[in-house]
Amino acid sequence: MLRKEIKEKQLSGEAKKVYILLWDSLLARQGFLAYLPIIMAVILLFYGGSWEYFRVHAAVGRYACYALTFWHGGKGVNLYPPLAHCDFLPAATFTAPPFHALPLEYPPLSLVIFSLALFAPLQYYTIGFAILMALTIVFIYWLLQRYAPRGAALAFAIYMVIGAWGIALGRFDLMPALFTLICIIAAERKRWTCAYIALAFAFLLKIYPILFLPALFIAEQQDAQRFYTPQQSFMLPSLPAELWQTLRNMGRWHWKNTIIFFAILLAVTCCFALLNFHTAVLGQLSYFVHRPVQIESTGSPILFLAAQFGFPVQVVSSFGSTNVVSSLGRYVELFLDVLLVLGYLYALFLQWRGELAVTQAFIAILLVFIVTGKVFSPQYLMWLIPLLAYSGAYDRFWLIVWVPVSLLTSYIFPFIYISPIRLPVPYKPGFIESVMARNAFLAFLTLAYLFNWWQVRSTRNWGRKKFSSSTLAECEGDHRDYYSTSVPLPPLP
Repeated sequence: MLRKEIKEKQLSGEAKKVYILLWDSLLARQGFLAYLPIIMAVILLFYGGSWEYFRVHAAVGRYACYALTFWHGGKGVNLYPPLAHCDFLPAATFTAPPFHALPLEYPPLSLVIFSLALFAPLQYYTIGFAILMALTIVFIYWLLQRYAPRGAALAFAIYMVIGAWGIALGRFDLMPALFTLICIIAAERKRWTCAYIALAFAFLLKIYPILFLPALFIAEQQDAQRFYTPQQSFMLPSLPAELWQTLRNMGRWHWKNTIIFFAILLAVTCCFALLNFHTAVLGQLSYFVHRPVQIESTGSPILFLAAQFGFPVQVVSSFGSTNVVSSLGRYVELFLDVLLVLGYLYALFLQWRGELAVTQAFIAILLVFIVTGKVFSPQYLMWLIPLLAYSGAYDRFWLIVWVPVSLLTSYIFPFIYISPIRLPVPYKPGFIESVMARNAFLAFLTLAYLFNWWQVRSTRNWGRKKFSSSTLAECEGDHRDYYSTSVPLPPLP
């Protein structure tokens, strides 16, 4: 009997060692098993997005329309009939000469991304674009393997599968997310010029990264000790004096990298403005201002609820999405804008006081922007996922809150959107309920992050035991503690 128990313990110990060795290989910085998660993730994402590859009016088809009309002028729309219709373009585009038609809702530099997939045969444009985005995912994974805490790359692969199941390879949002991640990596290693350049290109691909500029500037000044940091215990009445104490040292601040940032923006924008001034300079702002409340945004359930009290809503397809139009729409937008400003200023206030590191400030700003925006597209989660993985946001709290956000987002799009029920999307069973639940989780997460409930921002210094060769020694009888309290920052090459 005793011999049997000893043998069972030995078998249990061997199984545990095999498990630890496998887990250690998955979390390694290099090796085939270290890249197995992202290989599996890319395969799953290719499958998840396959429903859209040859679909008429697919979003990727819009990218092709933009690229073709830029390079070939109005006649470019005739080159791409199998996969997309370009009837969403303004009438002037169909008579425009080459190099004059610019995207309506995206910065002009996004044409570089859209044009890369043109190297594939046109009938396979969507496949070529998916391959380009798959390579981007692998590159982000490599960056996280090299510069992020142990396990960040694996968390990124998992988050991408559950949160961007049907959309990751069919949108270009990972490109600005990639440059934002590079900005953070450079900033944490005091490579400020590289950080500003990366942020400039992120903004030139998508507008939202401009929100990060003040946070990056504050981090740079604090690092150079040119920025006054108020006392942690100061009271609200002393806020004006503390702000004045900060601003009076403006002459000592480092401005070189900020000038480089705006110089890049000005140079690229001027190049496109010479081709089409209105679209290059004012087009994206005008497009965003005139967009109504989108059906997945935080304001959408409010408008549908108000419809029960005599404020009817109308579902319309415009601006490339399904939107809700109501007489209360402007008031809801104003309410969300006020929350955006307050949340944004509070995030910068926390960073000014030294309570947020630069990565945490970026995440806080992005959470506030997504929750309070009048547009919430499923691909917005891809803006957050690399930053969350890099910051180590995959402990128990994040799994409890972020996983439902991701799963609900993937359930909403594509599953509800493409369901065979012949009803407008907002009236399909489960849609509004899923949107309300997802947005409630995200709003809760935003508040928890801003106010640091349960120390939710402390994601890099958790006392978590890591599975490694040292842990394997523990299984063999060495009972020392192998806890990590900090994550070193590998230098940039």
